[in-house]
Amino acid sequence: MSELADIFRDYGPAYRQKFAEQLLPSHRVAMQAIEQCRTAAMGGHVYDCKHCQATDYSYHSCQNRHCPKCQQQSTEQWLARQQDFLLPSRHFMVTFTLPAQLRTVVRSNQKLLYNLLFRASAAALQQLARDPRFVGGQIGMIGLLHTWGRNLSFHPHVHYLVPAGGLAADGQTWLPSRHNFLLPGEPLSILFRAKFRDALKKTKLFNLVPAQVWRQSWVVHCKAVGTGQQTLDYLGRYLFRVAISNQRIEKLQNGRVTFRFKDTATAKTKRCTLSAEEFIRRFLQHVLPKGFVKVRYYGFFSPGQRQTLHKIRQGLVALQLATAQAQSTPPPAPNPSPAAPEWTCPQCGRPMRLVGTLAPQKQGRPP
Repeated sequence: MSELADIFRDYGPAYRQKFAEQLLPSHRVAMQAIEQCRTAAMGGHVYDCKHCQATDYSYHSCQNRHCPKCQQQSTEQWLARQQDFLLPSRHFMVTFTLPAQLRTVVRSNQKLLYNLLFRASAAALQQLARDPRFVGGQIGMIGLLHTWGRNLSFHPHVHYLVPAGGLAADGQTWLPSRHNFLLPGEPLSILFRAKFRDALKKTKLFNLVPAQVWRQSWVVHCKAVGTGQQTLDYLGRYLFRVAISNQRIEKLQNGRVTFRFKDTATAKTKRCTLSAEEFIRRFLQHVLPKGFVKVRYYGFFSPGQRQTLHKIRQGLVALQLATAQAQSTPPPAPNPSPAAPEWTCPQCGRPMRLVGTLAPQKQGRPP
């Protein structure tokens, strides 16, 4: 089975030569990192097995955030750092999607308009949540950017993870949202569109957008996603998912790539076959600008509100304990952190020992 790295190694040089003038530095960096990930070009470690005398090599990962080989480990590390955000509360996932007519402008001005997408959507969420008809207070939000559809199409949208409640103006009282309801979708959509339009008017890009965009409905979706650790796991999978995993690539043959995807409307598995050049183009349009922050914290999750967040957690934990005692049921225990895996022998399955290191190769194509 072929991997993304195989496609880049075989067809990347021709792609870079053909599109040398248009290729962004961030695209070149991502391609090279993925090509070299976990090969001798990255350096690594040498292990041996004292039981069967086997030798094994562990090459370093590239750590590029667009590499499908590196993201599982990144997910686990990120989840370990997010325990401070774990609230004993129901949570919602709120998704803001940009209309199709805007996507050409966004693709050509990614850093500016991705930032604008974050600002407009976060402001709309916070403003509507303060309405006493709904939450009536300050909410906390963890937002993350996604740019792809399942067939690698360009589909920029932002997911927000939001606890089911907010903090009252007194800074002490927790205001829970209604059961299975956070905010109404249509008013949120209208507010999001207005804030995005008003911000875009301040740029030269506003005149490139068809007027119809500001009259049509914008898609905003809100759904309940569970509680506690389950919710963080859910968010972690979204955060470190790349545009396509190696498992979805089925075939690389005669310059054409075939991959599978699940159709959103029918939930059925479909297959898409593209030329290697078109496949690379589609993948690279999801490589984020250098230094762009794809996960952001708002409200009582923001960096300046950590003391407030601590008080909220203490209050919710105390409430959960009181409820559990009244019902004579103990609260759920936290999930233990997974133990660090050992390097095991590929032949006999026993632990191996580290006997040496391999220096990264300065130049050259990975083997």
